[in-house]
Amino acid sequence: MSNSHDRELGMDRAITRRDFLNGMTLAVTGSIVGSSWITALGAPDFAPEADPNYYPPSLTGMRGSHPGSFEAAHKIRDGFPVDTAAATDTGEAYDLIIVGGGISGLAAAYFYRKSVGEKARILVLDNHDDFGGHAKRNEFRHGDRLLIGYGGTQSIDRPSTYSPEAAGLLREIGIDVKRFYTAFDRNLYGSLGLSYGVFFDKETFGTDRLVPGLGSDPSAKNFAKAPIARKARKDIVRLYEGKTDYLPELSIEEKKTRLRKISYRDFLLGVVRAHPDVARYFQSLTLSFWCTGIDAVPAYECLSTGWYPGLKGMGVETTGVREEPYIFHFPDGGASIARLLVRSLIPDAVPGQTMEDVVTARVDYSKLDRGTRPVKVRLNSLVVRARHDGDPGKAKEVIVTYLRGGKPYRVRGKACVLACYNSMVPFLCPEIPEPQKKALLYGVKSPLVYTNVLIRNWTSFKKLGIHRVYAPAGYHSSFSLDFPVSLGSYRFPSSPEEPMVVHMVRVPASPGRPAREQFKAGRLDLLSTTFETFERKIRDQLGRALSGGGFEPARDIEAITVNRWPHGYAYEQNSLYDPDWAAEERPCVKARQPFGRISIANSDADWSAYTNPAIDQAHRAVREIVG
Repeated sequence: MSNSHDRELGMDRAITRRDFLNGMTLAVTGSIVGSSWITALGAPDFAPEADPNYYPPSLTGMRGSHPGSFEAAHKIRDGFPVDTAAATDTGEAYDLIIVGGGISGLAAAYFYRKSVGEKARILVLDNHDDFGGHAKRNEFRHGDRLLIGYGGTQSIDRPSTYSPEAAGLLREIGIDVKRFYTAFDRNLYGSLGLSYGVFFDKETFGTDRLVPGLGSDPSAKNFAKAPIARKARKDIVRLYEGKTDYLPELSIEEKKTRLRKISYRDFLLGVVRAHPDVARYFQSLTLSFWCTGIDAVPAYECLSTGWYPGLKGMGVETTGVREEPYIFHFPDGGASIARLLVRSLIPDAVPGQTMEDVVTARVDYSKLDRGTRPVKVRLNSLVVRARHDGDPGKAKEVIVTYLRGGKPYRVRGKACVLACYNSMVPFLCPEIPEPQKKALLYGVKSPLVYTNVLIRNWTSFKKLGIHRVYAPAGYHSSFSLDFPVSLGSYRFPSSPEEPMVVHMVRVPASPGRPAREQFKAGRLDLLSTTFETFERKIRDQLGRALSGGGFEPARDIEAITVNRWPHGYAYEQNSLYDPDWAAEERPCVKARQPFGRISIANSDADWSAYTNPAIDQAHRAVREIVG
């Protein structure tokens, strides 16, 4: 890339620090072997949360799995264990120690205290510099104005389907889902004449071309503007408008079986016999939902959503089609759920009383881990070992060792909930039976990136008539103006002249491989990609797609936050590659069995990448302990 082009993109603008720390940390941890490697990761006196300026939501640059949050875990996975005998005993004793401060871990703390009483001593340990796990909050400032974006968990999906326990937790921490019917402005973008466009890039389609409205209205008129083969355009329109049964010789049950065992790509090319450009057009449309392209998503799953064309004439019942509007969204996504949980556990750490005021509340991180408070949330603390003090069947305590500031510390608890990435559990608890270890390691989280870009205004979107863009072969498969939610004192930018957060999605897929192999390769891709590369790709893609609206990346981009999740969505059973297990025979069920005084939670324990199973699995884990 030439220096002049970099200047056109604005790569010389000092919008945020580069992630030199990321490269340095990886180099340091990758070059040190033996038990002494832990001393390179931090200073003896490590209490960043005590700094009055400590406020992770406002950090830009590389976030999500940020530098310093995962390198030690990788070393342990790679065979360099921490010498736990050298750990400093903090002298603390808890009723429950929870590993993982995401929604599942915080929900476990909530359920345990509710069952045992408010005097229950609980310690939550998390490796990140903020609580919430994948429920990540990103804040930006444009002058005196606060703008909020979601860097992970997006919404409360179909709250009417929540279990009594999950729905009850939301209600008890102050969430009234009906409030979103007035908070979420479903008419804003439509009232401005904005629709869903598609951007074709010249590297793949021979020319850079944005087709406004194509994603909303896949008509022949709109597809005539798409730079793909004429036959492909006709095939796609036929798929959208027709109701053809492409498997008329099969019974309903036979169709279901067939659609579960072929990918949507194979359905389009092998069953429908569509032009190859049809598969190329749809290839990335599944990325943000399944973290794989259409080559690794069963056709039946596409049928069940009701979003993908060519399947509505098959005569097969579509279950799981959305019945509620997708509006149950805080400005920071699920991060406000995490904030409300922390408020319920440590009230003075999160000021306020309602779901409205939590949106703009400034968390006091210095109060999360203070004094004799019964519940503590200890950040920047990566757990490296959880073992029973003696025979797991007879032990009265669990000893948990964690790294903080590069030094190992040891605490004790009467019980432990591992609400962390389940594939790390075998390395934290090597005594777990081998069959359970195998089950824990089976599910591979899917990698993805949620990037938030602060732009000085969104007049370019207005001029082009778009609010969301699908890029079939783009580095980011989609980008969109943020969800229009105004809640409490927070007001969403409703005028194109106002600053705006643009949300971008990237999934590093490897078409042609089984899904689990794609996830592993994608993880390596994300961990080896620098912030500078992300920034250049972001500026280039937005600049090219929006140029017709007058967008200039060097002038219009004010800040970038890349939320990198090498271990993103929980694994979900895939009928193309997995055996046809019954629900209770899935490896995740075998993996989540209690081990002595240790129980296992997180959405991994249910193979479902949603908030409600994360809460449900926390409830189950706590019942195993208190029951």
